[in-house]
Amino acid sequence: MNTTAIERPRDVQVLPIAENTTIVRSRSWGRLRFEIEYALQRGTTANSYIIRSNKTALFDPPGESFTEIFLKALQQRIDVTQIDFVVVGHVNPNRVVTLKALLDIAPQITFVCSNPGAIALRSFMEDRKVKIKVMRGEETLNLGNGHRLLFTPTPTPRWPDGLATYDTKTQILYTDKFFGAHVCGDQVFDEGWSVYAHDRRYYFDCLMAPHARQVETALEKLASLPPVRFYAPGHGPIVRDGMKELTDAYRQWSQEQKGKDVTVALLFASAYGNTATIGQAIARGLTKAGVQVESINCEVAAPEDIQAVVEKCSGFIIGSPTLGGHAPTQIQTALGILLSSVPKTALAGVFGSFGWSGEAIDLLESKLRNAGYQFGFDPIRVKFKPTDVTLKTCEEIGTDFAQTLKKAKKVRTPRQPASNVEQATGRIVGSLCVLTTKQGDLSSAMLASWVSQATFTPPGLTVAVAKERAIESLLHHERPFVLNVLGEGKHLGLMKHFLKPFKPGEDRFEGVNVEESESGSPILKDAIAYLDCTVKNRMECGDHWLVYAIVNSGNVFDPDTKTAVHHRKSGTNY
Repeated sequence: MNTTAIERPRDVQVLPIAENTTIVRSRSWGRLRFEIEYALQRGTTANSYIIRSNKTALFDPPGESFTEIFLKALQQRIDVTQIDFVVVGHVNPNRVVTLKALLDIAPQITFVCSNPGAIALRSFMEDRKVKIKVMRGEETLNLGNGHRLLFTPTPTPRWPDGLATYDTKTQILYTDKFFGAHVCGDQVFDEGWSVYAHDRRYYFDCLMAPHARQVETALEKLASLPPVRFYAPGHGPIVRDGMKELTDAYRQWSQEQKGKDVTVALLFASAYGNTATIGQAIARGLTKAGVQVESINCEVAAPEDIQAVVEKCSGFIIGSPTLGGHAPTQIQTALGILLSSVPKTALAGVFGSFGWSGEAIDLLESKLRNAGYQFGFDPIRVKFKPTDVTLKTCEEIGTDFAQTLKKAKKVRTPRQPASNVEQATGRIVGSLCVLTTKQGDLSSAMLASWVSQATFTPPGLTVAVAKERAIESLLHHERPFVLNVLGEGKHLGLMKHFLKPFKPGEDRFEGVNVEESESGSPILKDAIAYLDCTVKNRMECGDHWLVYAIVNSGNVFDPDTKTAVHHRKSGTNY
């Protein structure tokens, strides 16, 4: 990771992007907050936009992390008392902090949002008089000089108030959460767009994959708009050069999610966003393990919609905040639907956040246990805001839950004998190694045998990592790891240790003789050699990621012992 970039202070970048149109990019060069979607630690931009015509419209002011520097930059460039409209693509508590501060200096503004957004705004601003213009999809807003705004609701369970806006003059589509990426830099447009491919895919996997059905619906709506010149998203570079490719990718990725043969219903309500953040981490673990997630925001979903989803699920996970010592009414309704509609053979899970006591989590657990449901994990109880370690554990819990469901499905499906091709593939022999990494408070390890040298200059290697591996999320661009090479006849102890199933969050190195490498990753002292590496590229290959890394340093502990190799009978995953 580039430590020089992290030391750069947050700033605001302001540039014209089209006629009468300016982007105001609030930039964070380090990780913005503790959420799975920011785990690549590439920084982020919170993009706002201004159209100044006969009327002035400001789009999507950033969250409270940028409130002060954003308003300062805004006031240096325009008279905020001349802002007529503030278009809000989605409402959350972080953004409301900035909206309130803006309202203090520009009380004349009218907020423009969807109907669910208006409900949320009024609830967050009960103590204020606010002017709100609700856009349901058929209304338009004329700013003058050809700038006529068309509005398209794009709701998802995470953002039920989602709203996209199209300007007929510039042909810009303001997409808010869609088509974004959490990456920070000086480049405003996506020239050389392929360099952002990994960031955009990770963003989709974290934020959009659990809502694949709703994403497809939104894409269909946006396709019916007049020609679009470029996308102006809420995060990352403006999508211009790679617009068609990214749109096609969103369709493909959504179809892939819907095509999974195991489905988990993820139900939640979230008072302050913490429970939704936990659910997002669990969903990330579920999707990376190859199951479809049907995410349901119980605060806005109709009971019949909840029932339609849970009746076809293989398992379900329900999360709730605790408000006044109770679960919200919507969660209690959803719990009743689960108890009456889902077979007792379905695997269950419970999670939630709370400020003081967490009675809602206890309620969900006791009702489901008393009804006879088996739990895929112990209830997740998070006090206040989840930390990095908590979210990584939640991701691992989601992956374990998915693997349990998939194993149960395999048991019900008779295994076919390995074909000649599969048997021949299994004869490919790989070095037996343990891959280890430590990044901040997060650490992990895995036994690896699909390892190969890839380059001489610089010295480099590839290692195949299954998508559902816990360590996978720590092996992104510029991340460090150590490849520990095991020795023939001396490998059984380490092999047995790292083959055993670890509980989510469990210390993989307890009882193992380790020391720290230059990059901070664990070196196994009982290995015969080690290589300290940095990830440079990843390629998606079926159910694995092929990770290419360069070797920075290394050493041989035991030059006389041969490398252990792994002999398989088949090239399948059985």
